[in-house]
Amino acid sequence: MTAHGVNVPVAARARAAPAGTEHVVSEAALQFLGELAPPFLGRISEALNARQMRKARWDAGEPLAFLTETKSVRDGAWTVTEVPSDLRDRRVEITGPVDRKMVINALGSGASCYMADFEDSTSPTWENVVRGQANLIDAVRRTITFDDSATGKHYALPERLATLLVRPRGLHLLERHVTVGGTPIPASVFDLGLFLFHNARELLSRGTGPYFYFPKLESHLEARIVNDLFTEAERLLDLPRGVSKVTVLIETLPAAFEMDEILFELRERSAGLNCGRWDYIFSGIKTMRARADFVFPDRSLVTMEQPMMKAYTELLIKTCHRRGAHAMGGMAAQIPIKNDPAANEAALAKVRADKTREARAGHDGTWVAHPGLISIAREAFDAEMPGPNQLAKLREDVAVTAADLVRVPTGARTMQALRHNVRVGIQYLEAWLGGLGCVPLYNLMEDAATAEISRSQVWQWLHHAAPIDGQVLTGGAFERVVAEEMSVVRSEIGDERFERGHFPAARAMFVELATAPTLADFLTLRAYEALA
Repeated sequence: MTAHGVNVPVAARARAAPAGTEHVVSEAALQFLGELAPPFLGRISEALNARQMRKARWDAGEPLAFLTETKSVRDGAWTVTEVPSDLRDRRVEITGPVDRKMVINALGSGASCYMADFEDSTSPTWENVVRGQANLIDAVRRTITFDDSATGKHYALPERLATLLVRPRGLHLLERHVTVGGTPIPASVFDLGLFLFHNARELLSRGTGPYFYFPKLESHLEARIVNDLFTEAERLLDLPRGVSKVTVLIETLPAAFEMDEILFELRERSAGLNCGRWDYIFSGIKTMRARADFVFPDRSLVTMEQPMMKAYTELLIKTCHRRGAHAMGGMAAQIPIKNDPAANEAALAKVRADKTREARAGHDGTWVAHPGLISIAREAFDAEMPGPNQLAKLREDVAVTAADLVRVPTGARTMQALRHNVRVGIQYLEAWLGGLGCVPLYNLMEDAATAEISRSQVWQWLHHAAPIDGQVLTGGAFERVVAEEMSVVRSEIGDERFERGHFPAARAMFVELATAPTLADFLTLRAYEALA
């Protein structure tokens, strides 16, 4: 393959870089990716195969359990390395996609940190991922601006900025527009590799560093691959070993059984663990997909007070603080509600209660999806956490068993929730196919994680013939529900918007995923096939 007429080990496929972003996939950047990727192609493939083998064993009835072969790691007295000064106080982090306006607003939002997200809140079109990298290059150098042609408003960075962290896509995803020896490059290697190549030295020169979140890990062996990937990138770029700091999202049920081990694998670069609550709910459904006795209630009832969720968060806090690592709380998906003061206050009260619960439990910080929630989250943590973090809060009172982590949430399954799942799932997929990965729907900020709950919950209810409002839903009845909810969506958004959208493809894809014989691992794998 070639780029700009020069032979390099890795090259963009037929599609060129979007206009003005040629520097992102320059010859030198492609050369670096060509050197970085090859040792990990086979390892990542083997790790994904290992996931499937474990799923087959769980489907056959093997229980999830803490690993006997790593007991010495769990019993050991080791700690992770200390984080840099600008990661010691992370009490409020805002997350969102990497479009130019969002990057500017998030960095200047007043949050402690901003997680620039190439994963769940970004639809990975070639345009989006390359322009996202270009936006971060400009943001790191503080040259980023944006002029909104619709409003005439000019956006620029203020003096005081949130600390930047980047979430690359997970190990299971590919970037098909870039190949290594004819093989599509793992999307995680592409995302983190390019960010390090363009920005690591610039960040260090400005007194900060290359900081990351890493998503969707299921085991410490996968964490070992991630650590080796960063180590190799640092070597190739002649960076100090361990300068890249990584917070791992514990957002899969299997990973909850290996938190000590994941921290241990990343101990020279760990910045802690995060409770990725929405993906965790999805992973619970997916991991236990074969069990008819593990059917979830309405999504709205799977709160952090459910024993399964409470056990996981408390174990995370205890594990992290024992190892000197940050324990980050989960996402508040609510967004301010305009023109309805009562509904808005009720939504904000939920956020306030949730963040107070997290702070009192011992978390060192939390996530919000909207700038309007930053002050509420900050007030909750300021009241409970006078210092920069709560690493000294060891939570030695917590004792969590394997049974606690797989205690099925209780509550009703209702037709109202089924219909909501259908509307949200299809509308999110429609937006994703159109290039948007973060969508406000019904007063919540929906991303791929919450859409995964919607479609997997429908699959689970149908597959196990779970009673909904006391009655089992047949395939024909489900099709009628889908048709009725599409009429509702059309009435809500208008005929013109509905007709020019991607609704036929989104509807077909949602129904396909919800009625398949086996629950698909990720809707984004299926949906990526349809992206331009």
